[in-house]
Amino acid sequence: GPTAAERRGWLESFQQDIPVKLAALNSTSIQVTYFTSLSRQQEFEGNTKSVIPLFSITYFLTITFSVVSCLRLSCIRNNVWLACCGVISAGLAVLSSFGLMLFCGVPFVVTVANAPFLILGVGVDDMFIMIASWEQSSRKKEKSDVKSRLAETYAEAALSVTITTLTDVLAFFIGTWTAFPSVRSFCLYTGTAFVFCYLYTMTFFGAIIVLNHKSEQENRHWLTCMPVRVDEDQAEKSCLYNACCIGSCSRQSSQPESEHPMIIFFKKYYGPFFTNKWIKLLVVLLYGAYLGGSIYGCTQIKEGIDLRNLASDDSYVIPYYDDDDKYFSAYGPRVMVVITESVDYWNETVHLGIENCTQNLEGISYVDKNLSESWLRVYTKLAKWGLINISNKTLFINNLPTLLKIVPSFEWDINKTQDEIEASRFFIQTVNVTSAVDEKNLLNQLRETAKQCSVPLMVYHPAFIYYDQYLVIVQNTIQNVVVAAGAMLVVSLLLIPNPLCCLWVTFAIASVIVGVAGFMTFWYVNLDSISMINLVICIGFSVDFSAHISYAFVTSGESSANKRAIEALSLLGYPVLQGAVSTILGVVVLAAAKAYIFRTFFKIMFLVILFGALHGLVFIPVFLTFF
Repeated sequence: GPTAAERRGWLESFQQDIPVKLAALNSTSIQVTYFTSLSRQQEFEGNTKSVIPLFSITYFLTITFSVVSCLRLSCIRNNVWLACCGVISAGLAVLSSFGLMLFCGVPFVVTVANAPFLILGVGVDDMFIMIASWEQSSRKKEKSDVKSRLAETYAEAALSVTITTLTDVLAFFIGTWTAFPSVRSFCLYTGTAFVFCYLYTMTFFGAIIVLNHKSEQENRHWLTCMPVRVDEDQAEKSCLYNACCIGSCSRQSSQPESEHPMIIFFKKYYGPFFTNKWIKLLVVLLYGAYLGGSIYGCTQIKEGIDLRNLASDDSYVIPYYDDDDKYFSAYGPRVMVVITESVDYWNETVHLGIENCTQNLEGISYVDKNLSESWLRVYTKLAKWGLINISNKTLFINNLPTLLKIVPSFEWDINKTQDEIEASRFFIQTVNVTSAVDEKNLLNQLRETAKQCSVPLMVYHPAFIYYDQYLVIVQNTIQNVVVAAGAMLVVSLLLIPNPLCCLWVTFAIASVIVGVAGFMTFWYVNLDSISMINLVICIGFSVDFSAHISYAFVTSGESSANKRAIEALSLLGYPVLQGAVSTILGVVVLAAAKAYIFRTFFKIMFLVILFGALHGLVFIPVFLTFF
């Protein structure tokens, strides 16, 4: 027979020629859709290329958002370079981690193409917290030197940033324990990227802050770096001139930095609004509704992946699957049953054993016994009619050409050397396999029956690799989520010295996971290996939002609970909001992707960030004031 490479070459040339031939025929009366055994895999791997153009859009969005959200209306202190460098450090992290992983030979699978979007969104969060702490430290001490200010910035920001990085990285490295190699690759790539991201934020970005500060001290223009003169007489000049050359109408450069307007909003309006007792009641009711909705969703969750989702929307396999559903939905996969070793087919007992096994397989409720195809049955029929004699080995092997003359296609079912039959196969046809549950049962029953056979049998179909996924997906997901949540709890206990605070963080994790799993169902996302990765990530992120806020609440020096909540929100509300928006901007372009994998990734990340931010900025502050 032909070698594997030749077979593959034939399939590939078939895939290239068929569209050309079909276009040439141009027939209106007949519609042809086609599919080969390589199609599934190739289309799945082809998805990655479709995302690459989206990556540049993400970079642009993230940089724009970072610049705008850190902007000050002053030509000296407008933080443009700070924001750009923050995004660059996240980009460097992607490069370093991918380089390292590819160097170590970790396979680059399709799901890994999601990683850069995620890292950009998250890497920028750390930067926002650093900038917020730096501006905080500058307001506390008027005339302090750069060293002590940077020390204070690191003292404040480093804890928060370390906790979030640790929890995210832990979530990913726990994700590597799964049974799915694709999930493992993804988790390794993203986990290492987060480690690099942390290193770059702590080293590279700290240095950038200082350089930026020096140029501010010397009143240099942000773009040209030329010193901007601060004259006494400039107040008389027009407001326009000042806006262009100095950056503000008033002579602000000699005054200390004012608070960012968003921080003032959190302090003056947002905090007091949510500490009002009627609003608190409303929040509790809202939370009840959220919990009810998610628990209902969790009971409705569907498992299993629709195979057409593995290809991109414009792939040639989609119409094939559609036609298959429309006209042949009664038929399931045609299963190949292989006799894997060389057995004595001519021996009566062996022969009866094989027949018995075939009948047992045909006895399964999902199999239609009239549609089986077995070379051995045809051969024995010919012998029964007295056309040939197959009573011993020599006759059995020498008469095979007669069988192949009658049915030439059987040549592919027998793997024959000079005087042995190494292996052979027959086919059984499954029917009424409609849902993931059916697929799971079918696979289990086929394997059980094949195991009990006296002859070594193996059942195979290219789609079985996906059915196998369903067998372990639920337990794997639960195991991962529980282990990850436990790890988060331990980390937060070690880093946040307050046990009450840790309880809140754990509560937030559980609550966000339930929410994401529940609402995922309402958004038509099934539980498969792709959404499973996302649920594990979700744990890492849900910690981020709530840990910051609850830590600020617990360490606050204010007297009443309400004042503490307001202080925590004014300090960290804006960075948390910035972080949430930047992460969503990082993945939002994936919503436009042509492939289901990337769209699912967007949907789940969106839910995680939405619910995480909701907990961090609304539920947790309100609940903290009760205790």
